[in-house]
Amino acid sequence: MNIHWFPGHMAKTRRMLSENLKLIDVVIELLDARIPKSSKNPEIDDIIKNKPRIVVLNKSDLADEAVSKEWGEWYNSKGYTYIFVDSIRGKGLDSLKNKLRDMMREKLEREKQKGRLFRAIRTMVVGVPNVGKSSFINKIAGRASAVTGDKPGVTRGKQWIRLNREIELLDTPGILWPKFDDPQVGLNLAFTGAIKDDIIDVIEVAAILMEQLASSYPQNLKERYKLETLEGLTGGELLHAAGQKRGCVVAGGQVDLRRIAMTVLDEFRGGKIGRISLERPLIGGEVRR
Repeated sequence: MNIHWFPGHMAKTRRMLSENLKLIDVVIELLDARIPKSSKNPEIDDIIKNKPRIVVLNKSDLADEAVSKEWGEWYNSKGYTYIFVDSIRGKGLDSLKNKLRDMMREKLEREKQKGRLFRAIRTMVVGVPNVGKSSFINKIAGRASAVTGDKPGVTRGKQWIRLNREIELLDTPGILWPKFDDPQVGLNLAFTGAIKDDIIDVIEVAAILMEQLASSYPQNLKERYKLETLEGLTGGELLHAAGQKRGCVVAGGQVDLRRIAMTVLDEFRGGKIGRISLERPLIGGEVRR
């Protein structure tokens, strides 16, 4: 499947990011810990250029811990400043604030010497849709500051949020890029909900996900959907079997494939199938699935 989604408001967001960059001290690049490569917008590097950056791998509570450890080693080898975060429970957020202070310490000290005794650190959060920006901001701010939702495209305009006396944050809408060179990137974004379900064939997407999970996390799949065997079954056949087990049938005993497809996608996104990572790094910088 070749999946693409780049509505007009995303082009406006891209321009808005560039225009506001001069106001920003540190960029927080929010990625999905389950798909660090696919959830990284390649245009962000061109937009922020040499601006200081922290890579925040959100939804770490949904990712495979062993694979996340590999990603940590990979980011260390590349010299990135990064942190894994669980925005629901708040894990990693205090460390993030400390990293922001560390990155800005010298600059703020120079400003103090020039007579500017205090100003807040200005940060900007960027990321793809549905990566959890609003939940992340609300948790780090300690209040409901940003509009949240489980569908991509909830945040449509920029908004400044004061986290505390030290840190101000500019929230921005989720943004993708016009074309995915690798079709798997589009699929991974569809699996995780970064692309609207309205514009994809959810049955085909769910079937492909089932096939991939049968290869990489077979036990999780068997246990969640009470499947006796995965051997030799296509993704469509696995989806059909899961629908039968779940009782997703209509008149005449036919499996309601759309219903079970949405169930599988929702359960994957919510971590009910288990802690799953769809991408992992290799030494040398490549990514394997």
